[in-house]
Amino acid sequence: MLTHLCFQVVDTKRERARPMSPDERREAIIAATRPLLYEHGRATTTKLIAEAAGIAEGTVFRAFATKEELFDAVMEAEFDPIVFLQEVARIDPDTELRERLVAFTTLLQHRFVSIFSLMAAMGMRKPPSTISDPEARKRLASGGLALLLAPDAHRFTLPVERVVDLVRLLTFSGSHPHISDQRPLSPEEIVDVILHGILKDEDPT
Repeated sequence: MLTHLCFQVVDTKRERARPMSPDERREAIIAATRPLLYEHGRATTTKLIAEAAGIAEGTVFRAFATKEELFDAVMEAEFDPIVFLQEVARIDPDTELRERLVAFTTLLQHRFVSIFSLMAAMGMRKPPSTISDPEARKRLASGGLALLLAPDAHRFTLPVERVVDLVRLLTFSGSHPHISDQRPLSPEEIVDVILHGILKDEDPT
């Protein structure tokens, strides 16, 4: 029995010690670097990154040729819509229209705010040129909402594609700290303006 337990301990340690593949190592370093960039911006050092990732500092440079290459990889990951689209896919398509729109707008606003915050921390006024095909990514993100709205297309006075544009544009401007003058719109405000406008119902009397 004791011998059996010893083998179990050894097997567990071996499993835990499984080395990461190069891609896994890069992803782990990117994940560890992201919160550091929010806090320190371009002043983030490879020593801080190595400590956060639990690796030797030299390992950072085996995964990325330079610190700037790592920073670019973090920005690329931040703009990647895959995680956002996975979250959108979890929105229940059978819920009421307003509820679906609020859920989507909440996710979209969180995505915009994260990107705005990281760009500000990195001293960027526009997306970096290293971002691959930002227009294609925008279309992917918008496509998630188009699918959610499709069942209600007959209720709109505008094509679904235009409704998607309105949601994206109002969420972008209503979430940007400078455009909104530090008074961001809530997802509920954004959705209600799009669905109902700002006029009160006229008194029938």
